[in-house]
Amino acid sequence: MTLFPQAGARAAKLTALGIGVAFMATACGGSSTPTATETTTGAAATGIACPAPGSTGGSSAAPTSGGGAVPPSTGSTETPLKLGSLLPTTGSLSYLGPPEIAGVNLGVKEVNDAGGVLGKPIEVVHRDSGDTKTDIATQSTTALLGQGVSAIIGAASSGVSKTVINQITGAGVLQFSPANTSPDFTTWDDKGLYWRTAPSDVLQGKVLGNYMATCGAQTVGMIVLNDAYGTGLAKNIKAAFESAGGKVVAEELFNEGDTQFSSQVDKVIAAKPDAIALITFDQAKSIVPLISGKGVNPNQLFMVDGNTSDYSKDFQPGTMLGAHGTFPGTFANEAFTKKLLEVDPALKDFTYGGESYDAVNLIALASEAAGSTSGPEIAKQLKAVSESGEKCNDFASCVTLLREGKDIDYDGQSGPITFSDAGDPTEAYIGIYEYTADNKLKPVQSEFGKL
Repeated sequence: MTLFPQAGARAAKLTALGIGVAFMATACGGSSTPTATETTTGAAATGIACPAPGSTGGSSAAPTSGGGAVPPSTGSTETPLKLGSLLPTTGSLSYLGPPEIAGVNLGVKEVNDAGGVLGKPIEVVHRDSGDTKTDIATQSTTALLGQGVSAIIGAASSGVSKTVINQITGAGVLQFSPANTSPDFTTWDDKGLYWRTAPSDVLQGKVLGNYMATCGAQTVGMIVLNDAYGTGLAKNIKAAFESAGGKVVAEELFNEGDTQFSSQVDKVIAAKPDAIALITFDQAKSIVPLISGKGVNPNQLFMVDGNTSDYSKDFQPGTMLGAHGTFPGTFANEAFTKKLLEVDPALKDFTYGGESYDAVNLIALASEAAGSTSGPEIAKQLKAVSESGEKCNDFASCVTLLREGKDIDYDGQSGPITFSDAGDPTEAYIGIYEYTADNKLKPVQSEFGKL
């Protein structure tokens, strides 16, 4: 029996949509045959068939560095470039803090190894962002502004950034997030001082919504964090899935700080969806066991960047087998992850490490191009160093070109970076992953899209 008779027609419809996302792997694999231990409670326990792992599409090779000595800066500054970081070490996104902080520290180290910016080494001050349940971000921002930083890298959470963006940009300081994905920032009145290396959820939503459809799902239920990140991403996933001919049959919200999710799970399961999208942060650690306890095949679960992580120490083996996850960026390459591990040997997750590293490099290069460490002056050069010049991949090679009087086009660890006037990446990769029996991630495919 064909589990999803409309799957072929839906795949054809997806091809005709022309949404600007290049699918790098389309062959479907897997089996729809239930195991002896599966039940038919709630969602279709026979599962769904998704693109087979192993075809990663675009290149995930490490960027190459320029060789030779870096020439001295042609400019100078009395005020060295000072960065602040506003990244999570506590709260629901604390698992993202280590790779982001490591990315920042690696970027700072490489900038200083290449002689710094405008003839002086740069400095970074780290502060915790917490989450939206606390006022930690506001306190940390006040402390960073008091120390005279030119730019603040963070926050990771879109909801947290909304609480401090006016405080930061209102002070004439550049805010540069490696992980904010809310579309709201595209039109924010930020005086041109808000930038990010993570693409808007418009792109991730398109990719995940379409991917669920290519896996054969006709209906989906969603459990959604009720904040700017969750509801914004859910809106875009829903739009893409419905455009592909699917139907959202349940959409249950919860609030930051909630600890009980049985009601949301029960309502979604009762709708009997083919797939379940979890748009959460680390609340997934509580939600997944409730769903698996209902007999749902884990390959019907679809995660997002807020919760696509290593669950090998959280769940029994096999709990996540076949579940899927997405997050922005190319697949982490071995050379770069090795560098991050040299900075922080305890790292288990590398999510947004590349975006954080790129944020440091772009700020430093824009500062060099501007001949200034002023936040507004740096912001004026960020778009210029990301487009229409000679390609380069790290600070040393890029700053060498700048000091030789050449235009540069920085493409980094998170992929190609070309900024819009609003400070958004206009093109990006979204990685799709699948969970193995040990509840760890393996890459399935990488999809490139333009906004």
